[in-house]
Amino acid sequence: MDPEPAGTAATAPRIGRAPATTHGELSHIALNLFIERGFDATTMDDIAQRAGIGRRTLFRYFASKNELPWGDFAPLLQAMRARLAGTDPELPLMRALKDAILDFNTFPAEEHAYHRGRMSLLLTVPSLTAYSTLKYADWRAVIAEFVAARTGAAPDDLAPQTIAYACLGMCIGSYERWLADDDADLLALIDEAFVTAESVFGLHAS
Repeated sequence: MDPEPAGTAATAPRIGRAPATTHGELSHIALNLFIERGFDATTMDDIAQRAGIGRRTLFRYFASKNELPWGDFAPLLQAMRARLAGTDPELPLMRALKDAILDFNTFPAEEHAYHRGRMSLLLTVPSLTAYSTLKYADWRAVIAEFVAARTGAAPDDLAPQTIAYACLGMCIGSYERWLADDDADLLALIDEAFVTAESVFGLHAS
């Protein structure tokens, strides 16, 4: 997937605007365009032009358009893995998972609008929901690895995989409720989901 020939309009920086040069900045620009024009109607050329960079440069940051809504997902995932690895071994398993997942889903106030737009796209745009299965698999792998290390199982054993899927389901359910209610608190919803899992399935998070 190579860039456009030199000299096309998409390679010309916008005059009067400093080019965007970080994953976060480029993801924000893309999110704004996706919301304005629709995900399918927005091209990588559009994003590069709005960012004031060449298409070739954009592809160095994001390998595909589907990656852009995910922003800094990989570093966040690594941070969650590191947090879980450093958890006090005396802390109950589900409590450790809940704390790490709440931390993973905590964003600065200035990011809330972007995050709401991001999750709305990821959960409703068909091409993105299909692509999201790959990201969800990476996320579940972090959970399963931690559960396996705690229980002496292999990460692909049934128990770690079941708990990983359960945690993902609680998060997705919380996000869907959050997107449906502008006044909802995402972290409170995730916490409530864990409480519900404890009361219904006996998954202790306290």
